[in-house]
Amino acid sequence: MKLGLETLDYCIFFIYFVIVSSYGYWVYKNKGKQGGGDSKDFFLAEGSLTWWAIGASIIASNISAEQFIGMSGQAFQLGIAISVYELLGGVSLIIVAVYFLPMYLRNKIYTMPQFLAKRYDERLATIMAVFWLFLYIFVNLTSIIYLGGISLEKMTGLSFMTCTLFLTVFAVIITLGGMKVIGYTDVIQVVCLIFGGLATTYLALDLLSNKVGTGSGVLEGLSLIKEKADSHLHMIFTPNQYQVHDGRGGFVDAYRQLPGIMMFIIGGQWVNNLNYFGCNQYMTQRALGADISTARNGVLFAGFMKMLMPFIVVLPGLAAYVIFQENADASIVNGITQDGIVKPDNAYPVLLNLLPVGLKGLAFAALTAAIVASLAGKANSISTIYVLDIHRKYFNKNLTEKQTVWTGRVAIIVAFAIALVVSPLLKNFGQAFEYIQVYTGYISPGILSIFLLGFFWKKATANGALTAAILSIALSSWINYQFPEFPFMNRMGVVFWICSLVHGAISLIESKGKDNPNAFEVNKEWFKVEPIFRYGSILIIAIFSIIYFIFW
Repeated sequence: MKLGLETLDYCIFFIYFVIVSSYGYWVYKNKGKQGGGDSKDFFLAEGSLTWWAIGASIIASNISAEQFIGMSGQAFQLGIAISVYELLGGVSLIIVAVYFLPMYLRNKIYTMPQFLAKRYDERLATIMAVFWLFLYIFVNLTSIIYLGGISLEKMTGLSFMTCTLFLTVFAVIITLGGMKVIGYTDVIQVVCLIFGGLATTYLALDLLSNKVGTGSGVLEGLSLIKEKADSHLHMIFTPNQYQVHDGRGGFVDAYRQLPGIMMFIIGGQWVNNLNYFGCNQYMTQRALGADISTARNGVLFAGFMKMLMPFIVVLPGLAAYVIFQENADASIVNGITQDGIVKPDNAYPVLLNLLPVGLKGLAFAALTAAIVASLAGKANSISTIYVLDIHRKYFNKNLTEKQTVWTGRVAIIVAFAIALVVSPLLKNFGQAFEYIQVYTGYISPGILSIFLLGFFWKKATANGALTAAILSIALSSWINYQFPEFPFMNRMGVVFWICSLVHGAISLIESKGKDNPNAFEVNKEWFKVEPIFRYGSILIIAIFSIIYFIFW
């Protein structure tokens, strides 16, 4: 297997780089406030993003190295069942669009800590703002830079730090232009990652046909997955169904990663998705500057693209698994095996190296687009929370518009610098996508409880919410320590219900049956949707149901 790109590959990537950079500069000059001195324009792109730009930007922030590399790695490890994150994500986006967005937009909420301050109190808002900053920097930014560095290292032959530095600098350039530049350049990024990703999938299946079958093409590649990896074609696992590589040299029960039907019944998978898409600054921020109709249509568009993601990120991992199991290509087997340890995260980068000249450059551009777009979106959200919810409240309440934007840009650079330094430490973890889900899962149940009760129950109090947040981390840690075999997805569901009960009990005791004065008014009319949204939602739910029925 030859490392590195050919001249044609670099030319294709250079064209992509020039197009994105030039378009971003044009947007900055022609669609933004001159001089970049308007803070709402910088953080929210208020009122200027179209529905397709909102949808594309949500997907660009969502689909990154953790999907291309991490989720393909878990497809190698677990099979098609890992698609649940994408498929249920599409359904969750519908729920967020119908019920969450009106609560944010009608109450003029622009950041998640702002919601907590308005609905509960400043104390909870500040605590959670600090926590979110740590989570976004040390889990999200760091993991994307790490996985992106691994993939580019394997494709180009350059050192890991050179690759991570390149990705970081590219992302900084895009992010400093503000949300409007991010939103519109994300459209190009999404086009690149979808077409480049689909091209990689096509070639991975064709490669599987050539290496294991008769070489008759993609359809044979699909049939070979059915024939050779039937264990990897089930959406629902049972305990001890089969053992999979854990990325550390051992094996783990697949049920621990995706605990079958229980993750729906207990609610862990719902907690994971609703928190991610509904209570997450870098997901909701794109829609918060738009009117309700535009925002909903953008989120629906993102939901449709989520349905496409398993074809882009899961099938290549399955193809790599079959080739590996059949020992059909030494370069793939050796590339996935590192120091005698099977590393599922290596599956996608190894496949990329087998692409022909030209298409390898396209795949390189697609992967870079996904990484940079996601980094930019997350860094802008980090900057937004820091400036609006911490710096302007506690360090300088009299910031001018230009000072606010300047402080935001400094926060972006500092966040990237920290993540760049920390990213190499993730080499100690076996499977990066699992790492992200496990550690965000410590707080997700508490956050979702706080938001849902805050939205729809007028008696919810700040002390109840703060207790839920603390209990979520403490109880998750205790369960993980005392019952290490207990699936983390089920743990999230159990912790959510306990946090909600405790939150509710404390609120009832404190409120003495009276509504909280900070409670939001809720109008049922807010939750009515337009016909086109209704029909689109039905189609997404139908796709989800059909796939589960086929691969049950």
